[in-house]
Amino acid sequence: MKNTVWIRHNKFTIVAVLTMIILPIATALICLCIGRMNLSIGEVINTLSDAAKGNRQSQNYSIVINLRAPRIVMAIIVGAGLTCAGNAFQSLFSNPLATPDVLGVTSGTCVGAIIAIIMSMGIMQTQLLALAFGLISVWITMILARDRNGQSVVFLVLAGVIISALFNAVGSLLKYTADPLDKLPAITYWLMGSFTSASYKKIAVGSPLILAGIAVIYMMRWKLNILSLSSDEARASGMDLKKTRLVFVLAATVITASCVSMCGQVGWIGLLIPHCARMLVGSNNRYAVPVGISLGASFMIIIDTFSRSISVIELPLSILTAIIGAPVFISLLKRNRGSLH
Repeated sequence: MKNTVWIRHNKFTIVAVLTMIILPIATALICLCIGRMNLSIGEVINTLSDAAKGNRQSQNYSIVINLRAPRIVMAIIVGAGLTCAGNAFQSLFSNPLATPDVLGVTSGTCVGAIIAIIMSMGIMQTQLLALAFGLISVWITMILARDRNGQSVVFLVLAGVIISALFNAVGSLLKYTADPLDKLPAITYWLMGSFTSASYKKIAVGSPLILAGIAVIYMMRWKLNILSLSSDEARASGMDLKKTRLVFVLAATVITASCVSMCGQVGWIGLLIPHCARMLVGSNNRYAVPVGISLGASFMIIIDTFSRSISVIELPLSILTAIIGAPVFISLLKRNRGSLH
């Protein structure tokens, strides 16, 4: 059932549009104030204003612009991207438990990053190699799933499980051979996910692919409604199911590979946030996708802020997303057993 506060006459209400725009902006502004050195909203706004005018002499410039802003920008992009990819896969495979790494992209990306860390590559080289391995892993998955009639969804998922297990094994072997005093801690910390190394240069490398993938899924989101139907019903629509499915798989894969290559593994976002969006506006992807993008960006900002400010030592993102995401998801399941589909 549609929530009339959000949707009326098959369109988003003004309240809904403003909420989706203001929520991540307000969350980002508040979180720019929070950290080891707390700032007031006025100080943050003044710093942003000075930066826009080219004044870099402000005392708070380094804190707001150089340290916190890149992390928040990356959190917005990663949160929106993983939510979008999760939403696409859940509709594509008609499985509410599908996640962005269902085709093995995360495992492949992690192997690339592990190799880069062992070879003492720089941050940018690590990101590019991780992205390349993530795309290769999904390419192998799609080759394995191909048959005479194209690609079956069931075989695609099975191939993803196989490739994921294979790359996980390769990753474990690489970690086993890594230097336990130097490389292994770096690998372990990277795999748990963090925005510690966030920079504008790193964002410039990874974000174009994420934003392109989000744009593709957003513009074609109504087709997800058809792909989530049974095979016979979907064919009756006249849509080229194979090509459309391939476009969504590629878009979601590129998003996931780019996100993981920038910040490591971040779980639960692509699983939890799409369900939250559907609770607000129903299962129609015309509405669930844009709402999910706003919620995902806002949630990721909050998680990163907790990560860097909750203790003296920065906590990995995957730990916080699991600690917060698991209880929330259990609560959603108990309260909405029949509506989460």
